[in-house]
Order: sequence, then structure tokens, then C-alpha cells
Amino acid sequence: MRVVAYDLSEPEVVGRLEKLGKKLRIIVDDSKEHGEAKSGESQSAKRLIASAGKANVKRQHMKSLQHNKMVVVDGPTIQKVVFGSTNFSWRGFYVQANNAMVVEGGKAVKLAREAFDNYFDNEKTFGTTASAGLVDLGLKNIDAKVAFSPHAKANSLLKMIGDDISNNTTSCLFYSLAFFAITPGVIKEAIKKVTRNKNIFVYGISDKEAGGIALQMPDGNVAPVFASALDKNIPPPFNKEPSGGGGNRMHHKFIVIDFDKPTARVYFGSYNFSVPADEKNGENLLLVRDQRVAVSYTIEALRIFDHYQFRLKQKVAATAKTKLELAKPPRQPGETAWWSDAYTEPRKKRDRLLFA
Repeated sequence: MRVVAYDLSEPEVVGRLEKLGKKLRIIVDDSKEHGEAKSGESQSAKRLIASAGKANVKRQHMKSLQHNKMVVVDGPTIQKVVFGSTNFSWRGFYVQANNAMVVEGGKAVKLAREAFDNYFDNEKTFGTTASAGLVDLGLKNIDAKVAFSPHAKANSLLKMIGDDISNNTTSCLFYSLAFFAITPGVIKEAIKKVTRNKNIFVYGISDKEAGGIALQMPDGNVAPVFASALDKNIPPPFNKEPSGGGGNRMHHKFIVIDFDKPTARVYFGSYNFSVPADEKNGENLLLVRDQRVAVSYTIEALRIFDHYQFRLKQKVAATAKTKLELAKPPRQPGETAWWSDAYTEPRKKRDRLLFA
């Protein structure tokens, strides 16, 4: 087994890795707080050095962070790789909105093992290795590619992704991006451009309120919603949402383009769609051109969007001292039905037609 871990502090995960003994090789981030002697990552690494051997455990932070979250299982009967945004921590599993994809097959395992070896052995020159390129995963009937960061200038992917969003989105765009609020650059500019296009439907989710993308009514797209905790007026047995562990509540990093078209595609991984993610950090990024996968990520975007939009409407109603109530059906002649906006207001009409 090969593992690359940014956060590594969930006891059950560390305990299972210990049981592998010398079958395990692992890279654990040592940037900033992670490098402190009493951090969860340092304590986990110490335990794994005892079980796997010092030669099989490496601490690193590339040019800034070893931000990858990858598990590679290469055995005689099981060949799988776990990619995605989910950190190996209590918060990563139980608090944050995250995603992961399990990819099966010999080629995927080979590519992931090569990336691991390049991280382990070629840390300073990783961007010039084949692992930094966008390479086909070899999945049957699915066009899926993977690239690992950091990239060199010659194989940088940020501009390519921005151009794809700006120039090739024809129907709709859905995104859920942690750190979007504080990440300038080509991706934010591309999203702004598409959001201003009245012929493209856009839903976005950010970790916090994102400036620069204004609410446009009545026929424009809505500004991205942002994560907000439920901390009062919650009926039992829910009580209060967990918030421990530090860090963002909304931790997804994915962009879905044209889910309703044969050209549907989704970008996702640990990659934060920023210059540091592209040029400095260890990351995984997948590009999947498959409508089934794109639809599944769109459903997650809708779930998160509705989840947080409702909370934000609650806050607005409380500030304005108005009631947030369910609309009633028309009861008298001449009354306007609550659903009439879905047939008359341009933005809501596009919403209805897109998801019909």
C-alpha cells in the first residue's frame, strides 16, 4: 500500500495502517502546524515509523504543502486507488463536505505508484516528471485522466481549465470550491465570465462569501452561496452541528461543465484550482468526461446549494424580521400561484427547464 496524506490524525485510519507493517510506504505532510512535534501528523508518523520502518515513512511539503490525499492498494486480487479531497482526519470524514473517487484497474494503480515514487524520490524535480502530465487512467468506457501537482510551467493546467470554463461551457456550470472566496486568478475570472452569460445556468458554492460575483436579477445567475453552520433552533436529537477540528466546513473542489450534454465533464480532486495548487503543492486532479459521473457531481452541487441557500434565507429573514413560510396554493380567483415565477421569470424558467 502507498499513501500520501496531508491531514493524518483519524485514529482508526492510523491503526489500520499500523497493521500493514512493512507493506506500507507513506508520505505525510510536515508543513506549518503539521510539522510540530505534537501534531497529529507527527504523532501518526512516529507510530508508522515503528510499524513500517523509518525507510518507508517520509515527511515533506513540496514547495509549500504536500496536500495530496491518495491511497494506492496494489495486490494480487485488489488494485484500487482513492483520489479526492477527503483528508484522513475526523473532520475530513465527519464534518466537512468532501468527495472521493475509488478507481480500479492496473493502469490506474501503476500511474499512482509512479506518482508516489516521484514524490518520494524526486521531490525537487517532480514537475518535470511524467506524473505531472494529464494522463489517461485506462478505464473501460470512461474517458478519465489524472495529473499530479506540482507542475512545471510547461505542463501547467490552470490556464487550460480556465479556458475550458470560459470558452467551452454552453449550457450550465456547477462548482463547489473551498477557498474560492480568497483565490484570485484565471478560474475566478472564468467563472465570472460564465456567470454574466444569461444563456448559461450557473450554481456555485464557496466556503465563505465570495466577492466579485454579484447577484443578477431577474434573468442573471445567482451569486455563489457559502457554508453556514446550524447553531440554534435545532430540534433534538440533532442538537448542534459538529464543528471541532479546525478548518473549512465546505471542503469540496469540483467543477462540472454541461452535465446535460454528451460533452459533460467534471474536474475534481485535492486540487484547489489556484496557482499554489498548480505550481507548489502536491495534489491530485482528475478530469472525467462522462455524463454519469458529471450528473452525480451535479446532484451533490444541488444538494449543497439548496442546503446552504435555505440557511442563508433563514438569516436574511431574521435580519429583516420577516417570516420564512411555505407558500400556499391559490384559493381565490385571480390569485397568483407560487409556482408562476417558474414559467415567467427568465432565470427560474431556465432552472425548471434544465432539471425537468
